[in-house]
Amino acid sequence: MLRGCHDFVAGAVCGGRLGTKEKSARVRKRPLQNRSWLRSYGGKLISYLRELMTTQKLKLKKNEVKKRARGRKVAGARIARDAKFAAPRVGAEFDKLVGVMSRLRAPGGCPWDREQTHATLRTYLIEEAYEVLDALDGNDDAKFAEELGDLLLQVLFHAQIAREESRFSIADVIREIYEKMIRRHPHVFGEKRAKDAAEVLKNWEIIKLQERKEKEAKDKKSGSFPTSTSSSSFTSESSAAEAESVLHGVSRTLPALLEALQLTRKAARVGFDWGAVEGIFEKLQEETRELHDVLGSPEKNATRIEGELGDILFVAVNLARFLDVDPEIALKKSSGRFSRRFREMERIARERGRAFAQVPRGEMEALWEKAKLGERGD
Repeated sequence: MLRGCHDFVAGAVCGGRLGTKEKSARVRKRPLQNRSWLRSYGGKLISYLRELMTTQKLKLKKNEVKKRARGRKVAGARIARDAKFAAPRVGAEFDKLVGVMSRLRAPGGCPWDREQTHATLRTYLIEEAYEVLDALDGNDDAKFAEELGDLLLQVLFHAQIAREESRFSIADVIREIYEKMIRRHPHVFGEKRAKDAAEVLKNWEIIKLQERKEKEAKDKKSGSFPTSTSSSSFTSESSAAEAESVLHGVSRTLPALLEALQLTRKAARVGFDWGAVEGIFEKLQEETRELHDVLGSPEKNATRIEGELGDILFVAVNLARFLDVDPEIALKKSSGRFSRRFREMERIARERGRAFAQVPRGEMEALWEKAKLGERGD
């Protein structure tokens, strides 16, 4: 642009034409007699600059239009992609449910709801969780949604009781899990990368252990961390070692199958796992032989039998975990199949005019096979 202006000025001063270098030189050497030529050609210079600026503005505007079009296209694609993950707006509905729970517990509310405590609600929490699982297997979305709502109500129930005791509220529950999800997913919300699900789970346990250590350090600094004394030093040291373990957090109050599943799962996440399923089968055979040996010994020690049988069950749980099968659900389904087949055996026996208890053992096996075949036929 500056070069164009210089050429224009040189040409204008030489009579409105772009002159040679010699003419330009003469113009630069000629003394200024008056300033009329400056006003004349200055106007031409201003017109030229205006035209040039207008041209540049048009180019910029055209480029901006193209850029905005590309931006709208990219934004549209991003919106379409993110729309699949957009959560429905449930704020108002959730607030209404919280209000219902608060009203039930308030003076003049429901007598039964007002009598409940954390302890009395434990059974209902477990029952609702199992009813959710049952609905999940039933392939009935309406029933599934209903049972999830019942389980959610249990969460709100406990949060309401805690709020009444000035401990925490449902808002604290939601905020805590929200912040935890952000912290535990640095590969999504941060700069960290995870190549597969196994690495995600491993990082999860590492982050969880770091959070626990930070919390303990904070508690110790504030004075709430238990201090070691001469009478409780062993207990304190054991508690500290327990807190540093990857297995920390697995509740001993869990059902045995679920406790075994969580223990093996946590160990596997940090690399303590079988390389292939064949190794677990070999371990299962080893534990079975050991049980046979105990049963074949003269004394038949009950404690050893219990221990060896427990080892077999533990390996079976580990096998289920390795195969991505929940042992509790698998056993629940097996119990269901046994119940259906046994009831079918009883029905067949009644049709033949006999009580099932009066059927000979060998015939019971035949009835069992018949019940199995009938189930497969369905």
